[in-house]
Amino acid sequence: MKPAALIAVIVLLTGCAHKPVTVAVPSPPPAAPTEATVAAKTSTRLPEPGAAVEVPIPAQPLLVETGVASWYGAPYHSRRSSDGKFYDMHAMTAAHRTLPLGTIVKVTNPQNGNSVVVRITDRGPFVKGRIIDLSQAAAKQLGMIQKGTTEVRVEVLETPAPIEAGGRWAVQIGSFENEQAARTLAGHLSRRYQTARVLAFGSPVGDWWVRVRVKGDLRARAEEIIREANVTSAATFLVRLD
Repeated sequence: MKPAALIAVIVLLTGCAHKPVTVAVPSPPPAAPTEATVAAKTSTRLPEPGAAVEVPIPAQPLLVETGVASWYGAPYHSRRSSDGKFYDMHAMTAAHRTLPLGTIVKVTNPQNGNSVVVRITDRGPFVKGRIIDLSQAAAKQLGMIQKGTTEVRVEVLETPAPIEAGGRWAVQIGSFENEQAARTLAGHLSRRYQTARVLAFGSPVGDWWVRVRVKGDLRARAEEIIREANVTSAATFLVRLD
């Protein structure tokens, strides 16, 4: 081959090496639906920071309660909840005294028909006559922010542990307006129930509480202390720890 012709071939090949080439590739067939996909279409999505939880809707709720709901917000925001995580008043969560932590419940405000699905992450409300304490976000969806409390229907959809059996239990007494009153009662109960662990602690809003953890965290023993303690200065509550 002549040198001039050889140079022309080299130039042509070099130019082809940098020329973009478009290839028509057929679209892949649609994937078969998985169990997770089907569940997502038949479940209620519970939003949480950075995640979503799939909540199966049972034919019948595991438990139904009716009573007064309240809500808690800014003073508790970013403080540690009973589940060990930090409370986010913008998440769909709630506090309950006796349902296992992680339980999923549907709360309905019968006055306006609004409902919200929340996860139990904290303990409370420690006020007589109330059954659930909602996050600010959940309370807003129920239309109860301004009122503060409202009658609700609570339906238990899913629990990570049995409701009526097992669990770790304690007695909580309060609230007290000053630390000394709480510590005085704690000292009295420590002497009376020497196998129990008694703790006095303050809340973010300034009141004080006493918690009695019985030996073995047994529910029957905690209920016995409630009957025996005869504390007239403050309300007494049975509370599940797990």
